[in-house]
Amino acid sequence: MKPYRRRTSTLTVRRTLRRRGAQPKVVALGGGMGLSASLAALRRITGDLTAVVTVADDGGSSGRLREELGVLPPGDLRKALAALCGDDDWGQTWARVIQHRFQSKGEINGHAVGNLLIVALWEQLGDPVQALDLVGRLLGAQGRVLPMSAVPLELQALVRGHDPERPDDVDTVRGQATVALTPGEVQSVHLVPHDPPAVPEAVAAVLDADWVVLGPGSWFSSVIPHLLVPELLDALVETKARKVLSLNLAPQPGETEGFSPQRHLEVLGRHAPKLALDVVLADEAAVPDRESLADAAKRLGAAIELAPVAGPDGSAKHDPELLAAAYDRIFRMHGRIGPWR
Repeated sequence: MKPYRRRTSTLTVRRTLRRRGAQPKVVALGGGMGLSASLAALRRITGDLTAVVTVADDGGSSGRLREELGVLPPGDLRKALAALCGDDDWGQTWARVIQHRFQSKGEINGHAVGNLLIVALWEQLGDPVQALDLVGRLLGAQGRVLPMSAVPLELQALVRGHDPERPDDVDTVRGQATVALTPGEVQSVHLVPHDPPAVPEAVAAVLDADWVVLGPGSWFSSVIPHLLVPELLDALVETKARKVLSLNLAPQPGETEGFSPQRHLEVLGRHAPKLALDVVLADEAAVPDRESLADAAKRLGAAIELAPVAGPDGSAKHDPELLAAAYDRIFRMHGRIGPWR
């Protein structure tokens, strides 16, 4: 039998914030369902929220639109917008609409409505940031969504044992969708182009934040890519914001198969040795060796916070209300850089 976990309601968290009379300015970095989980939690505790989203996806509807039209892959941006939709009828209706995928025997099969809407506005306005802001207003999104770069990126990984018949060889694996499911052991990742320009609004948001949240999500294909954009990494190093890294509830098959929680920190540190963190958040049930995790976090300048953040169904998915309560507690316990605006 699983231990009972006390749940903190969204209403309780919001009342606490109102009593304090302030809300933190938060920037969340990531992609896919991991970032969506973080955003669904963070929008419950702050109205000043910006998502900075990876743009290296090359699979599914996003990959098809990217290849055909030469645009940024819209899928992770769409998921972030959906996660920021409110809990009222308007927000939940639009969240379902933009996530809806067409099922047909024709060319539209598999495309998500939100992907097509975002790309249409990109073509109409010629400005990816302006278009995403407009979609956010249409949805009533409780925060802003920005791409980390204004150019489509290719993710490449060095993988040991990608070919099972050559287990000791290291091969280059290309494409986010392929990296995410690769057999073998990912040694490192890099982006093509190697020095992509960051979106200026994303850099400004990081520099102006009170807290920056990195993760959870696919480690090599959604979390670490933000650290490979030089201007964005410089902002993360220079910002006065405090930084919390949210760990996954379980290793990801293929990409991080067999990884311990502390190994996630070690590979992140190798990709961005100048980056210091303040807090590493993990679910206690997902940490078999607390001392080793604390040592790994200390090497990044961080303390660990263990909190019940997993959903009640036993899957490796975060519960948004429990995650919101954990973030709220971290923001309050670990101090401020100044009065929250």
